[in-house]
Amino acid sequence: MRQPRLSWRLLSEEPGARQTAYQLLAASSPAGLAPAQADLWDSGRVESDQSLHVPYAGPELASRQRVYWRVLVWDETGQCLESEPAWFEMGLLSPADWQADWIGSSFRGGAYSNLPAPYMRRAFALPEQARSARLYVTALGLYECSINGHTIWEDVFNPGWTDYTKRVQYNVYDVTKLLKSGDNVLGVILGDGWAVGRVGMSPRQFYYDRPRLWAQLEITM
Repeated sequence: MRQPRLSWRLLSEEPGARQTAYQLLAASSPAGLAPAQADLWDSGRVESDQSLHVPYAGPELASRQRVYWRVLVWDETGQCLESEPAWFEMGLLSPADWQADWIGSSFRGGAYSNLPAPYMRRAFALPEQARSARLYVTALGLYECSINGHTIWEDVFNPGWTDYTKRVQYNVYDVTKLLKSGDNVLGVILGDGWAVGRVGMSPRQFYYDRPRLWAQLEITM
């Protein structure tokens, strides 16, 4: 998504409290999150109660770019409330960013038969502790990832269902704390999911005949 959507929630102990206006600030560092100082975007005061999926309207953002943001909200009494700073990172926006290839097992099941789940493993070494690391990952099917034996995230059924012939969603994980100096191992288990399993009353292999993995680990030392 090249134009992120921003959402927030007004928390108040006052009954009937509501938003009447907002101001969004986006900057390249937390220090820039002040009115008239935001170097990426300052929406100015907007008279609106909208607080869901407000489009970012600053300069075009680059792949992997980190953006710090906060929101100022005015309630029905005219009081201005300020959020704590938050941040997000852009995904991979250009085809040139996608360096990994689709991989998977060479074994194929049938429309009415099962095969064991493919287990994939990649060992690698780091000369020192990584400064940051991001894992971009998706699958034709379902995946579960681990690094050095630790499950990366607790969510399940990723990457979710789409029309796999047109679009496949991917996820990004901050795996910096799971890496260590020396030997490391990235492991993935693949499942059939909707891409290879059944959809509705159809036989198996509704879209494809075997699960596939796409994973790109980017490490900054």
